[in-house]
Amino acid sequence: MQTTRLTLICHARTVAQKLACFPTNEPVENSGLAPGALTERFDAARRLICAPELRTRQTAAWFGADAQVDEALRDCDWGRWHGQSIKTLQASEEEALHAWLEDPQVSPHGGESVMQLGERVATWLSSLQATPGHVVAVTHPFVIRAALTHVMRGSAFHDIDVEPLSMLELRFTGRWRLCLKGAL
Repeated sequence: MQTTRLTLICHARTVAQKLACFPTNEPVENSGLAPGALTERFDAARRLICAPELRTRQTAAWFGADAQVDEALRDCDWGRWHGQSIKTLQASEEEALHAWLEDPQVSPHGGESVMQLGERVATWLSSLQATPGHVVAVTHPFVIRAALTHVMRGSAFHDIDVEPLSMLELRFTGRWRLCLKGAL
């Protein structure tokens, strides 16, 4: 059986993240990295994909000019919460925010529920199982959370923090497994 190696990379920091706001299609903060600056990070045989949003395409460009956009990696649909801060929602929609944090099936913002996001990501992960080789995917914190909780078969979705430019590697050899790489 051939192995599928998946490296998930969270896009670089945005102003929305810094301000604890639900994202819009904002760019990454100025990092000083030039396009292609991180191409040597992965073997040239890897397949580079990214979500369609500007912040993921900008981050993917640091890893190579050959990134393919994959709609399945798009960020969660935040509905009317796009661009709103958590602090504002705590004041104006406290019950709705609490319900969303506690129940993965609800979507009080009119967008995608955590469960719907998880199902979308699980379908995408299943599609990769027949793709041997290394896939490098630049996406969003919520997509990475959904992938991790799917692989972990747990319900700890809101207990996982995904920092900007963090990486998560998953491997499929008959079963998805989390691979935590050492620094050396």
